[in-house]
Amino acid sequence: MPAFSLEPVRTAWGAQLRALAADRLRPLAEKGEPGHVNRPLVAELGRLGLLARLFTSGAVDLCLMRESLAYGCTEAETALALQGLGAHPVHAHGTPAQRERWLPRVADGTAVAAFALSEPGAGSDAAALSLRAQPGEGPDRAAHEGPAASLDAEPDGPARWRLTGEKCWISNAPEADFYTVFARTTPGAGARGVTAFLVPADRPGLTGTPLDMLSPHPIGSLDFDAVPVTADDVLGEADRGFRVAMNTLNLFRPSVGAFAVGMAQAALDATLDHTARRNAFDGTLRDLQTVAHRVAEMALRTEAARLMVYAAATAYDERTPDVPRRAAMAKLLATETAQYVVDAAVQLHGARALRRGHLLEHLYREVRAPRIYEGASEVQRGIIAKELYASLEDR
Repeated sequence: MPAFSLEPVRTAWGAQLRALAADRLRPLAEKGEPGHVNRPLVAELGRLGLLARLFTSGAVDLCLMRESLAYGCTEAETALALQGLGAHPVHAHGTPAQRERWLPRVADGTAVAAFALSEPGAGSDAAALSLRAQPGEGPDRAAHEGPAASLDAEPDGPARWRLTGEKCWISNAPEADFYTVFARTTPGAGARGVTAFLVPADRPGLTGTPLDMLSPHPIGSLDFDAVPVTADDVLGEADRGFRVAMNTLNLFRPSVGAFAVGMAQAALDATLDHTARRNAFDGTLRDLQTVAHRVAEMALRTEAARLMVYAAATAYDERTPDVPRRAAMAKLLATETAQYVVDAAVQLHGARALRRGHLLEHLYREVRAPRIYEGASEVQRGIIAKELYASLEDR
């Protein structure tokens, strides 16, 4: 890590995390079943104290954790990140009762969290959510739906709303233990009419379906059939849930960039080693100017992305007003950079990099999704432009 952006103690911690990822987390990741939550891996993250740090560290340390873990074990990085994404709204906006019930279990790895924002018709345009939170108690579902909808799963007190609709592309669904769910409480109000709810997975009327995705962790859809929620399930304030979502994304977007930087660095290091040793054309690959220049470009872009990621994280920790712009820039540059670096690494390795189980084959599959989730690259460009023109009007 560059000394001018991270203090020596953080640099040393990053090295420790890389070693942990390789020695203790990678073996657990390899035993996991693709498309399912790797609960032993999540539990190990808890035992190592890394999940607890999600609630005690700032954005810089979150980025350092994600970059370092991604370098050695992308599955561990993703497991940690999804715990943070799903539980951060509870940590930042939850009631004391909500935090007391769920955060210790997230921290020790015994409860799996999920962030349920996207819908079939509202992915990039998060303000267009259509999952309905309809007022009124509605029927007593537990009385006629059998043992799966037990009274124990009902919320405390009468339901103030019933959630009806669908969520889609939700990481950790349908295997999470609770979901941070964003639903429309005021029709026609756009972003101002959305409320965030903490919804345990055993609520009656909540079911899920796994989706067969290019991902080692589960991604699924959630169906809400008049799922009961009360005022005690609200995160923050009613009709102010869009702010909960955006505050969470402003924190996690730079850290998605850190995840990307970790993958880019792993690909770059593998390429340096390969091109220095691979014999070709009466020398090594490094002796070919086209190869050397490509490697230089990979290093240049990776370092530029890293600097932007930590600049955005520092801005978040210091509560500067330009956080949305910086967060969008960091995610955009880092994820696009990682795509370029990993692709270039595959090209310089040749056919061996396409063999199942090769590091670069793994990274090639992993690197594509971050350009889409938590706001696609096109969305980030829109945010950047919007923030730039807003600052112009404020002058």
